[in-house]
Amino acid sequence: MRASARLSAAAGMLLIAVAARGAEATQSDMALDVRRHTLDNGLTILVLEDHTAPTFCYMTYFKVGSRNEWPGVTGISHLFEHMMFNGSAKFGPKVFDQTIESSGGYSNGSTWYDYTNYYEEVSSDRLETVLELESDRMRSLLITPENLEQERSIVKEERRLRVDNSPEGKLFEVLQSNAWSASPYRWPVVGWEPDLDNIALEDSRSYFQTYYAPNNAIVALVGDVDAARVVELMTKHFGDIPKQVAPRKVIDAEPEQKGEKRVTHRMRAELPAVMIGYKAVPWNSGDFPALAVAASILTDGESSRLYRSLIYDKQIATETYAFFRPALQNSLFIIYAQGKETVAGTSLESAIYEELIHLGSGGVTDRDLQKARNQIRIEALREMKTNAGRAERIGFYHLLAGDHKEMFEVLDRVDAVTMDDVARAVRKYFRPDGRTVVTLIPESRS
Repeated sequence: MRASARLSAAAGMLLIAVAARGAEATQSDMALDVRRHTLDNGLTILVLEDHTAPTFCYMTYFKVGSRNEWPGVTGISHLFEHMMFNGSAKFGPKVFDQTIESSGGYSNGSTWYDYTNYYEEVSSDRLETVLELESDRMRSLLITPENLEQERSIVKEERRLRVDNSPEGKLFEVLQSNAWSASPYRWPVVGWEPDLDNIALEDSRSYFQTYYAPNNAIVALVGDVDAARVVELMTKHFGDIPKQVAPRKVIDAEPEQKGEKRVTHRMRAELPAVMIGYKAVPWNSGDFPALAVAASILTDGESSRLYRSLIYDKQIATETYAFFRPALQNSLFIIYAQGKETVAGTSLESAIYEELIHLGSGGVTDRDLQKARNQIRIEALREMKTNAGRAERIGFYHLLAGDHKEMFEVLDRVDAVTMDDVARAVRKYFRPDGRTVVTLIPESRS
């Protein structure tokens, strides 16, 4: 993200009030008056008024990410994240950012497996300016040979920086590509470099027409705006953008994994590391809340199980974390540990498995459970302090579930997780037959 968001006083008070109640807080404590409207062309508009400060956030989620790609054009979703800031019919290259920044605001975007999103936060008197900018790039983005080549080179350089020359980034890529056989999560969000070279102008134009159509988008506005006025102006600026045929359905054809997969990766690095991925579940699985709690117990904070065991007690690691986030289809529950210079990857693995066995055998205490519940809820509420944070969560959960209220209901399901739920989920999913292990062996830099 290119800048930090402003604090909303009203949301801050909400955070304090709900945090004080801890796990007893429920969905009703955090109800938001989100107004929903759908234009005739299918564009979904979600508006949350907050007149605390004279600013607002405009967030667009396009229902497309790297999972919608195919071999030969991997990375095109991320490429478009860059292309979207490079000019449209009425506003030339760089004008978008210049206009937003000259108004004291900022803009950004991100790409993931399941979505691509864009946002701006500006003063409330610039509402129609933002709508003019956003509608023009949705209607008539400049997709030219010059723009394509410029952004292609930038994305390739980003790939070299964040993946090829990053031990942690490379391990993540190697893990995903080896853990999955048929899932579209198997290729990197940034794309394979030969595919980036292969993306043609016609690929780009076809992709834009299909996936950047209004009926494939969700817009969330949060802040000092009037909902009725927003709908009026959105209809004016976006209403004539034609809807398109719905994108093709993404099929998850991943077969059941029947045995452990192991990969050794050698690259220039300072320290050894191991990354373990367990086949897990999508966001709407009944087991998702228990796995989210398990992730928190394992690595949230310096008193967490893996941090305490690997870094404090055994003193064999310099860093460890668990990565598990909501996804539209079966995803990976990832555990990472970076070892000290002379520590073997097998030692890191053994220490991790020891803690997983302990969790699966009922080694979760009431304190562990309550701490994890509180941390998950507080982290969610912390995001709600800002216009940008609320717009992001409202748009994201509407994309996942078709209803922003899911953002609260999932927290209630986390609060209902028991010690037995965690132990059962650990035993069910953290099996050797369902895991992929990537070990990093540092090569000399000389």
